[in-house]
Amino acid sequence: MAVALRPLSYALGAEVLGIDLTRPMSESSFGEIYRAFLDHGILLIRGQKITREQHIEFSRRFGELDRHEALPRDRHPQYPELLMVTNVPQADGSPSNSRYTGQLWHSDMSFTLVPSLGSLLRAAKVPPVGGDTMFANMYAAYEALSAGMQKLIADLHGIHRPERKNAGVDPAWEQENRRLNPPVAQPVVRTHPETGRKALYIGEKVKSFEGMTQEESRPLIDYLIRHATRPQFLYRHQWQPDDIVIWDNRCTMHVALGDYDPAQRRHMERTTVLGTPCGHVAAEAAVH
Repeated sequence: MAVALRPLSYALGAEVLGIDLTRPMSESSFGEIYRAFLDHGILLIRGQKITREQHIEFSRRFGELDRHEALPRDRHPQYPELLMVTNVPQADGSPSNSRYTGQLWHSDMSFTLVPSLGSLLRAAKVPPVGGDTMFANMYAAYEALSAGMQKLIADLHGIHRPERKNAGVDPAWEQENRRLNPPVAQPVVRTHPETGRKALYIGEKVKSFEGMTQEESRPLIDYLIRHATRPQFLYRHQWQPDDIVIWDNRCTMHVALGDYDPAQRRHMERTTVLGTPCGHVAAEAAVH
């Protein structure tokens, strides 16, 4: 059976229609979904009332799953493959450390040596208004740069840090996060290992380029982020309960918008598919 798709925006994304993830899926049907994933960068599957086990099982078809050793306090205690992105308070009543997760433009796990191939985020609870996620097409952003700019950034490495828009986050979490995740230098231009296309690989967790000071780096970083997030490269997703959104971290970046009443619950659960090794631990002199 051919998989039916509906475009989500001009820039990127497609909704997969007529799919029920509670039922077995043939290899040929999954092959069509994976092809659409590579072609569109983002896939949306609505109305999926699945269990955590089914979420994990479907995600494994995309590849080996990250057990989130880099973020041990944010993963589910019984399901390490599931990262909790939630503003639901912790058991002791203290605020969730992941309530600000994603509120910077980024690509998942870019601050590690095996950045993510893809992410599958399931909406368990969403606020009635707001809490959207925006995505940027980094192929299109790269291809729209002038030849001169493409040449200028061809060999640059951005230093990615495990930062979070995190006012008020537990200091112990901060200390552990820094210990587990030293800054990693990633190429600013990555070639997608499956499509062969070049994409920008930048975001707001990048504060400097390797071999340059923050002051020297800042104008170009700011320009590249502004450029990549121009409206013509974007898709804005308005979440509904039981949505699953799947995105390719190698050619997109995204940001979670904090535009909702924090008294309203927003609880999401994410699996993360491991990608190919990329980047290197940044030289100490380049970090400061």
